[in-house]
Order: sequence, then structure tokens, then C-alpha cells
Amino acid sequence: MVLAANIKEKIEIPEGVDVTIGDDVIIKGPQGEVSRKFTYPNISMKKEDNNIILETSFPKKKDKSMIGTTRAHINNMIIGVTEGFTYNMKIVFAHFPMTVKVNGNKVNIDNFLGERHPRVAKIVGSAKVNVKGDEVTVSGIKKEDVGQTMANLEQATKIKGRDPRVFQDGIYLIDKA
Repeated sequence: MVLAANIKEKIEIPEGVDVTIGDDVIIKGPQGEVSRKFTYPNISMKKEDNNIILETSFPKKKDKSMIGTTRAHINNMIIGVTEGFTYNMKIVFAHFPMTVKVNGNKVNIDNFLGERHPRVAKIVGSAKVNVKGDEVTVSGIKKEDVGQTMANLEQATKIKGRDPRVFQDGIYLIDKA
């Protein structure tokens, strides 16, 4: 059995992106700034030239998987500050015309299946929700916030106690960009 002495992963930093590595990893770009704390003990991070180097010595299976996870998180942060994340959703109704409105950090869904009380979905973190006609756009620079806000909208319009083949009303994801 041969043990690998250490594993190195390189992440290239694109033009116009500034990275600061300390207790938190702070990434600044044209869209904004994102920071995140990485606390896994066996992974060391440093910035060399135009790259972020992730390194672990005498890795176990968990260390190898955590280096890949950390790399994916940093890549998502870089994509967020350069391009941003946008999820497009569609409002679908057949029986009762529902209305969707954004109020502060919540989205109110009125008249869903003729219900008298509005359903509410929470907007997480820095995500922004725009409603235009039957299109809902969720956008932001943190992938986790945008994805959780989109999931909250889908879950708020989940139908219980009725035949899902007949009642297909809801807000559904149609495109990720």
C-alpha cells in the first residue's frame, strides 16, 4: 500500500477578482463581496501569485473529500462575484389565479388553491426576488442563499391532500443560469 504524502489543489483566480485568506476567505469581484469560514483542521490554504492552493499532508479519505468540497465552495464563491446566480421559476395555476408579491424579506402567495390565508416563503440572506407576470426570478451572489430561497418558494406551494395529477398549481423551477 502506497500513501500519498500530500495532495495539492490549485484554484485559478480570474481577472478582476480579489482574494483575501485569513480566518475567513473573502472574495471581492464586480458583483460584490462574499466571505466564508473554512474550519476543517487538516486543510491549509494559501494564495500564491494568481492561484489559491489547498493542501493536506498524509490525507485520509475524509481529508480528500473535504479538499474537493472546499474547492467547490471557493469556485462557487468566485462564480458568484463574477457572474452571479439566477434561477428562473414559473407560476402555474389552473383552478384559482394566485398572486405573488414580495414584502421585505418574505414572499406572499395569495389565493393559492383558493385558500383564504396567504402562504409565505422566506427570502434567505442576500438573495433578491423579482416577480413579473407569471415569471419569478431569484438572483444573488451566494449560491446557498439563492438555492434555499428557490426551494422555499417551491415548498410553500406544495400540495397536500389532493391528487397531484389534477392539482398541478405551484411555483416551479424552469431554468438555472
